[in-house]
Amino acid sequence: MAQIDGLVVVDKPSGCTSHDVVARCRRVFGQRRAGHAGTLDPDATGILLVGLGRATRLLQFFTGLRKVYKGQVVLGVATGTLDASGEVVGTWDMGEVTLQQARQAAAILTGPIMQVPPMVSALKVGGRRLHELAREGTEVERAPRAVTVYRFDVSSAGREASGPVLAIDVECSAGTYVRSLAADLGAALGGGGHLRNLRRTAVGPFGEADAVGLDELVEMAEPRQRVLSPARACAHLARAQVGPEVAGEVGHGRVLPVGRLLGEGPRPEGPWAVLGPDGELLAVYQAHGVGTAKPVVVLAPASGR
Repeated sequence: MAQIDGLVVVDKPSGCTSHDVVARCRRVFGQRRAGHAGTLDPDATGILLVGLGRATRLLQFFTGLRKVYKGQVVLGVATGTLDASGEVVGTWDMGEVTLQQARQAAAILTGPIMQVPPMVSALKVGGRRLHELAREGTEVERAPRAVTVYRFDVSSAGREASGPVLAIDVECSAGTYVRSLAADLGAALGGGGHLRNLRRTAVGPFGEADAVGLDELVEMAEPRQRVLSPARACAHLARAQVGPEVAGEVGHGRVLPVGRLLGEGPRPEGPWAVLGPDGELLAVYQAHGVGTAKPVVVLAPASGR
């Protein structure tokens, strides 16, 4: 099968890893080169961005996008993994916690915060992923990291014996662990809590309306119809469209004056998706020195096709 360069917005089902989704996409599209932007836990569902072919080199421009999640926090029960898959490590009677109290606690956890990554995360410490160490029964010290929670909405989703179940809607920066937010919310309310039914509903401009279910993708006669071109996938980046002469220079990966890419009008902040005369994505450039720009990724052949 010919190489496919583009992005697929997959609705990941529960029970498989992000790596499993990439492997399925490799088989469906017949591609050797494939990767994803932003791991989802095996139990979680929702938006996973999968790059194919040369578009795997563009995934770096998606990992830093804001994320939106929905889920539930079960108050009164803490687990070793901070979610429903782990063993119970603590219980509290939190039956008296009110929705108003929960919203006040969520407000404290909104904005720029410092967050300790959970031991079950994919973050590396000393060359080892934390979840690998956790499976071996090893716990290591983790430095808090700065993240931003832009929105942390809380509503009622019922009750269990230990206390209320809260529905949460979170918009956050890349690198935020929602399971840690759930545990911190429980602690802020005087006890503990854990996360369940996590679903990622958006990554940057990509939402559920853009996504295709993994099983549906496997069964499609023409799955290529669900592949976004590199130009469309990078629509969230500032754009620069160039003529044939500059397209040739871009194809060679030349460092160029910013004016040759963007013209003399208003110049939006980079990185810039550089499009050729036909609208095809040639490269992504970023500022380099004073008044010049260099390529971060070049997709076009040297001919400037």
